[in-house]
Amino acid sequence: MVQGLGGQNREQGSLFGPGGLFGSKAEKQIDSGTGVAVNAYLWRASLDTINFIPLVSADPFGGVIITDWYTPAETPNERMKVQVTILDRDLRADGVRVAVFKQTTSPRGGNWVDAQVDPRTNIDIENAILTRARQLRIAGGS
Repeated sequence: MVQGLGGQNREQGSLFGPGGLFGSKAEKQIDSGTGVAVNAYLWRASLDTINFIPLVSADPFGGVIITDWYTPAETPNERMKVQVTILDRDLRADGVRVAVFKQTTSPRGGNWVDAQVDPRTNIDIENAILTRARQLRIAGGS
């Protein structure tokens, strides 16, 4: 606070208070770029939960895990792919999002065509990840 003309107080800075719209350069924290940028329990739990599907990509800094197509032995005419996105550094119920993609073989030609995925499947995998993350947190003692 700075005392202005006539003894009135005013905020230091410009637009939207101290430091302006984007904050002052002195207030910005420097990120060294080391460590995982997402919650470690959610990350580990996600990898544990989908460990039966081969991975294509796993980015701990962006929080995205993408699997390859997986064909279960019981249903050779179906395959699925999973994308897990970790949205937060905190262990929260809304900190993970799962998207499941499914394809089936076409009756004509045998090509893979996109199929509808039961929305409950995404929620079930999210719940399995959250359950595993809680187990890891308890086992870690924090």
